[in-house]
Amino acid sequence: MELINFIDITPTTAILLVLVGFIGGMVSGFIGSGGAFVLTPAMMALGAPGIVAVASNICHKFPKALVGAVKRNKYGQVDVKLGLVLGLFAEAGVLFGKHVMTHIKHSFGAVGTDLYVSGVFVVTLAIVGSFVFKDYRKLKALDDAGQGEEATPITRVARWVQSVRIPGTMIYSKGAQAEISVLFLVPIGFATGFLASAIAVGGFIGVPAMIYILGLPAITATATELVIAFVMGLGGTLFYGLEGVVDIRLAMLILLGSLFGVQLGAIGTTYVKDYQVKFTMAVIMLTVLFSRFFYIPGYLVQLDMMDPLPTATTRMLKWIGDGVLALALVLGAYTVLSALFKGMKAHKQAQAVLARADVAD
Repeated sequence: MELINFIDITPTTAILLVLVGFIGGMVSGFIGSGGAFVLTPAMMALGAPGIVAVASNICHKFPKALVGAVKRNKYGQVDVKLGLVLGLFAEAGVLFGKHVMTHIKHSFGAVGTDLYVSGVFVVTLAIVGSFVFKDYRKLKALDDAGQGEEATPITRVARWVQSVRIPGTMIYSKGAQAEISVLFLVPIGFATGFLASAIAVGGFIGVPAMIYILGLPAITATATELVIAFVMGLGGTLFYGLEGVVDIRLAMLILLGSLFGVQLGAIGTTYVKDYQVKFTMAVIMLTVLFSRFFYIPGYLVQLDMMDPLPTATTRMLKWIGDGVLALALVLGAYTVLSALFKGMKAHKQAQAVLARADVAD
């Protein structure tokens, strides 16, 4: 079994980690995914093995998610009961996924976990990112046509799920404004936890599932995901900590930046529409997808799964991957801050109009 080594933390590395944490926190507060889909690749780009990046992100997640959940609960966006129930089932998924990750580490070493994490990223982001982007275009077209988001019905699947009545399994969801059987929550929670154990973020499954299967509004789903992230992060930190792969230094530096960023992101959700949240999700997902894709050949070469590449080619692929990741971070910061400032400006203009109307009366 290969011994897992933690990376050296230089002043430059520490500053980069805090900055990345700040951006990840903004994304987390805004779309409720935990932000780890930019944090995990960033930590790996700085030299952390995949298993360490995932474990350390899970460690930093639960205090940050708690801050975001409390903040957004003040705005009435969180379905606490649903979040806790899904979080409970997610813990089972985290435990199972941790066993998969540690088996890969024991069999193939740190590079094996790098390949596993990157592969899961590429497949998941391609599927979920494309689906969310398609839905964003549909909702925006409705909004541009003047129909508004309120005219957008929930999916047929969600209507069916809400219509099923199984005695002894029903709980009321404030977000869906309907009773839902716990039996539908088991696979959603487990899959969310399993994905979180692989890439440190289960929001790729949890958020779309709450929107399209359970029938929650996007704003409520992203807020409720923070409750699930808190529960998963607490248990996941213990599970991975027992394996000795949680780098508390990375977790604390990321957390330092995240705690400030998550509050900005949470405030931003009060000024945007559902389709704007989905646009942010889709753009960042698809950008990170391409970033991880360029690292995979290097991992395959290190594991002797493909013929060696010229040194210049390997260096170029890594440079492209790092560059696309940097672009994803910039896009994440821009989309959240842009939505926040535009929303605040529009809110102030609306308040000014109301104030002038009052004076005129």
